[in-house]
Amino acid sequence: MRYEERILQTLLDSYERSRLSRGENEVAVHIAFPITPKTMPIYFDENSLAYEEIHGTAGHLEEMGYTCSVWKGGKKNHILQKIVLCDEKVDEIYRHLGRVPEKQMQQAQLAVLQELKTECSTPVARNFICWLMKRLEQGKTVKEYLNLDDTEGSRRLIRAIHRIETNQKEIYIREFSVQCFGDSKELEKKSGLIGKIFRRFSDDMEDMDNDVILAEYGIYRTPNYVYVKGGGRLRIGTPEAYDIDLRSLRQGIGLSGEDLDGLEWKVDVSVKRIITIENLTTFFRWEEPDSVLIYLGGYHNAVRRKFLQKLYQVFPEAEYFHFGDIDVGGFEIYEDLCRRTGIPFTTYKMGISELEQYEQYTRELTENDRKRMDSLLNNEAYENVWPILRYMKEHGKKLEQESIL
Repeated sequence: MRYEERILQTLLDSYERSRLSRGENEVAVHIAFPITPKTMPIYFDENSLAYEEIHGTAGHLEEMGYTCSVWKGGKKNHILQKIVLCDEKVDEIYRHLGRVPEKQMQQAQLAVLQELKTECSTPVARNFICWLMKRLEQGKTVKEYLNLDDTEGSRRLIRAIHRIETNQKEIYIREFSVQCFGDSKELEKKSGLIGKIFRRFSDDMEDMDNDVILAEYGIYRTPNYVYVKGGGRLRIGTPEAYDIDLRSLRQGIGLSGEDLDGLEWKVDVSVKRIITIENLTTFFRWEEPDSVLIYLGGYHNAVRRKFLQKLYQVFPEAEYFHFGDIDVGGFEIYEDLCRRTGIPFTTYKMGISELEQYEQYTRELTENDRKRMDSLLNNEAYENVWPILRYMKEHGKKLEQESIL
């Protein structure tokens, strides 16, 4: 039975991958299980009698009408070359194995997706559902995202994506996981798959990691803080609260996202520049007079955007700069920052002069860097940084922010 089931399961797997299962074959197609040292090594082991059992299995399958055996030189019971599926017996073989046909599972998935298409109409969920439906209707695989035989798992996954997109309050990952899955750890287990879906089916999350994506919707692993230092004076809470003068705090403070609604900036302290800084080491080391410095931590999230937009309302005349790595990722973060905050940021210390001055610390562009750079050089959203991108491409160099002193 062990050989029988293995051979039949493999034949059905091949059948489901073939045009034959979809009725698209234009020429005769024969699904076969080849007997080779790779597929059945024990058959070629001279110290084993397994070949007798395999011959018996081939004969039994023929008696049931499920397969035909092909023997080398036409000599039956001599050397078995392959076992060929009898197409007309496919449905009977499924029943014999207790296996559900792939077509049937696809139809069940399509029924669930059609139901969810109206219920889960948020952008990523909708794009994901439409892609899945198109693939299934064409008989193509979706195993990258779904288990065909688990419609309830598909339902839970898509509803989780929809709930993430519609989340309206700041919440921790484990709390959200309990609400969504009834299990505090389930979201973390699925975060890789969910992140992959958001990166592929959203408009602007292609380069974000899983935690950053969740943070976009107010779902955090730990309390979400904005780190700020430099100039400026602010107050959080009631009018009776003490003012905080950032000038007296050399390394600044961390502001919880939950406190930002009660944040009030004072305009009696000169603030000429607002500078976002990509990396934490540079944030702690950097000093700039009459400036507010904000640690961005790579891609900004909703809390940091809210903080920046509030600053822009209070200090509309200040200059707004972004200071990041001089590499493709740094310029992608810069463009994303400008586009999603609506604030006219300018790059800061991210030019040709820095590449020349700190040449000894530069690193070689990778092949992937060059591909991504070509994409940016063909995107008008990056037009204002094309000169530095062209210079980087010509010289094959990039520079980490921490190298700039």
